[in-house]
Amino acid sequence: MTTPLQVTSARLHVPVSEADHARGPADAPVTIVEYGDFQCRFCGAAYPNLAEVLRQRADSVRLVYRHFPIANVHPYAESAAEAAEAAAVRGRFWELHDWLYEHQDQLDPVHLSLGVEQLGLPPDEIAGEVSRQAHADRVRRDFVGGIRSGVTAAPTLFVNDVRHDGGYDLAELLAAVDAAEQP
Repeated sequence: MTTPLQVTSARLHVPVSEADHARGPADAPVTIVEYGDFQCRFCGAAYPNLAEVLRQRADSVRLVYRHFPIANVHPYAESAAEAAEAAAVRGRFWELHDWLYEHQDQLDPVHLSLGVEQLGLPPDEIAGEVSRQAHADRVRRDFVGGIRSGVTAAPTLFVNDVRHDGGYDLAELLAAVDAAEQP
């Protein structure tokens, strides 16, 4: 006798903590965890949709961002992630996060430094931290956590700890959030 094939969804193996970068209410009924790569064009396409989900579901959704730089494909992804962590130390992670996604074609060191300066952050300090990989452990920790959770590409989203295997257009993301919010 054969048994039907059981499909199991991949789950988030590293719980969300206060160490994560999060937007939205901490007690939101729905948490989206994104494993992203600042140089990935697919992550860039998901970025405005995730921002719109946060806008439309402001009281019910929290977005957590974790780094998943795919360095063998995106040569500036790791340094962009480390720059974002350098901004985070200064309480400005989300500002640089947004700038990086809005300027994906300008992640080389010269343009990144100009972007950092545009945001009023100290470009020489941040460049120094990136060059000595002061925040590499944090980026690596996110990446390894993604691997443990079955992440193989960016962006990978988890909605309430279950991998979202659908697309990342606005309608699909809103549907996933609304389904996750149902008891």
